[in-house]
Amino acid sequence: MKTEVGETLVPFNSDLYAEASAWLMIEAELLDDRREREWLETMISREVGYVMPIRQTMYRDQGHGFLKEMYHLNESYGSLETKVARNETGCAWAEDPPSRFRHFVSNVRVYARTDDLIGVRSALLLYRMRGEQSVATLMSAERRDLLRREEDGLKLFRREILLDHTVIAADNLAIFF
Repeated sequence: MKTEVGETLVPFNSDLYAEASAWLMIEAELLDDRREREWLETMISREVGYVMPIRQTMYRDQGHGFLKEMYHLNESYGSLETKVARNETGCAWAEDPPSRFRHFVSNVRVYARTDDLIGVRSALLLYRMRGEQSVATLMSAERRDLLRREEDGLKLFRREILLDHTVIAADNLAIFF
């Protein structure tokens, strides 16, 4: 799944840009505060597609290096719900005690698509600290999102996470990007 965000960049001082940027900041706050259930139920469309394609190092003339058919993550609403529910059981050993996260979102560009669909490209720096480790894990990525206007507000309809890493230096991917 390749997420095409659009071609018509909206002005940074527009209401649409402010709305999409605010949505991203609220999402980051919910995830940083481990309010995963609230994130899922209030910000995620039931028809979501959420993917992280595998990256490989390639020469410039060979493309950007993302595999079209292989993913680190390929999630639906149901699989995201399963991850959230698992974290609520107390039996998610890989994340108990839970990691501490900080989602740094920047370089936000908003694209007008249709009346109910907004394209967003953003840079994400994810800081993750586990247990008593003295060195944090940093993950850098571009996110390509489609936000859809639904009855109860904007919802994440599509997310493509394009990691800058070819090798993921993390113990697990029990992470919401």
